[in-house]
Amino acid sequence: MATRKIVPHLWFDTEAKEAAAFYTSLFEDSRIENITTITDTPSGNCDIVSFKLSGQDFMAISAGPVFKLNPSISLFVVFDTEADIEAAWNKLIDGGKALMAYDTYPWAKKYGWLQDRYGLSWQLSWSDYHKMKQKITPSLMFTGAVAGKAKEAIDMYTGIFPDSNIEVTVPYEESDDDTPGFIKHSRFTLNRQGFIAMDSSLQHGFGFNEALSLMVNCDTQEEIDYYWEKLSAVPEAEQCGWLKDAYGVSWQIVPSSMNEMMHSGDAEKTVRVTQAFLKMKKFDIAKLEEAARG
Repeated sequence: MATRKIVPHLWFDTEAKEAAAFYTSLFEDSRIENITTITDTPSGNCDIVSFKLSGQDFMAISAGPVFKLNPSISLFVVFDTEADIEAAWNKLIDGGKALMAYDTYPWAKKYGWLQDRYGLSWQLSWSDYHKMKQKITPSLMFTGAVAGKAKEAIDMYTGIFPDSNIEVTVPYEESDDDTPGFIKHSRFTLNRQGFIAMDSSLQHGFGFNEALSLMVNCDTQEEIDYYWEKLSAVPEAEQCGWLKDAYGVSWQIVPSSMNEMMHSGDAEKTVRVTQAFLKMKKFDIAKLEEAARG
């Protein structure tokens, strides 16, 4: 299966390899694809792990305690049987903590929201209401200063990415425990990949940060330039292909060829490419390829 256009990217202190091994043990059609260690970065030596969960692409990095995962972006997982959801919950909650108890709810036969031992948040659902094409769907919660901005953000994202569509939008009602009109649940696709978003005006004490970013694979410099211009809204956050959008969500705009450059097994090539991209804000494919060639 080809690498997806948008890949969730997880930032850990030192646990990327350990966490990826744990996550790939939870779901069928899951495996570690590649582990590369880059050296001499501002965070020292960093392990980069590419892996698949239920056939979907993910990446993780061990790059120090700079950013901490929080529940502003969680992974929403759908299950077909009670036995499967219960087994996943029991493994993920070990060493972690429940954010919403694993129980029966009006919208689900079984549902629970937790933060695992590594800080990553998961929503697990066995429900007739949550029938999705993807097993695992990134779920964005707009809270704090961006509470109430979910619809605006979804409109922006679906306007930027091709093959995008808003599938479901459910606002809070007067009887709900949040602001009427804010988004209670929305499902949408970007480049045919599923995403979920919601608002929460409750005081959570966390928000979007770099610990869970969305990596966009680009085939050309024109694509990199396009997504950079459309998404970047915080100039001081621009570094090494990373940017922040107007809502605080972090994105990485990277060449599709970066995988080959970094995972070739040629240690000297990896060092050259690493030193080249550490000097960049927006990635320059020609300069990266020149560094790769030496």
